[in-house]
Amino acid sequence: MKKILITGAGSGLGAELAISYAEEKNHIILVGRTREKLEKVANIITKKGASVECIVCDISNIDSVKELEKIICKNHNSIDYLINNAGVGFFGPIEKLTMQEMNMMIDINVKGTIMITQTLLPYINERILNIISTAGLRGKAYEATYAASKFAVRGFTESLQKELIDKSLKITAVYMGGMDTPFWDKSTHIKDKNRLKSAAEVAKEIRMKDDGRVEIIIGK
Repeated sequence: MKKILITGAGSGLGAELAISYAEEKNHIILVGRTREKLEKVANIITKKGASVECIVCDISNIDSVKELEKIICKNHNSIDYLINNAGVGFFGPIEKLTMQEMNMMIDINVKGTIMITQTLLPYINERILNIISTAGLRGKAYEATYAASKFAVRGFTESLQKELIDKSLKITAVYMGGMDTPFWDKSTHIKDKNRLKSAAEVAKEIRMKDDGRVEIIIGK
């Protein structure tokens, strides 16, 4: 049994990753900003016979991340996996993006991923998976700042792979396209999200390919 901590686990891909890894009877640590969402996912996992806990944390806030660290230190001392999944996106012409939207993408997607990895690194035994998106591989129209944030996470991941090359810890970059999730509910960027892969399908493929390789590209 592995102890697997997943950020952004209250909905979308994060929730499906939690449910998928729970099928192997791992202990799942759900992390997110909204307890009600986390508890709904926890109920599904409990019915599968796996153990689960919920921790409310805003990964873009260092004080909140430090509180998470205290809980991990007290309850577990160590974890096996960190899956950095939490992220937000705002889309449209660059001149129409607000400063609040840009700040949120940088604070959550970039700084949040870096802060939680830096804080929890001493506690991680085996693996870090950074869920990046194909927006971290190539620029896309009307996704300028979102792509910039994902390119940053890609750079962070590749640098970490080199920095920790002599350690047993495996670090994997995960790239996937858009999915049919609540991520698009407040956006018109994707006209018909039903044509996209489901988050459950993507989560299953990630778990199937999760063998310590440096890169997972969904659909390849």
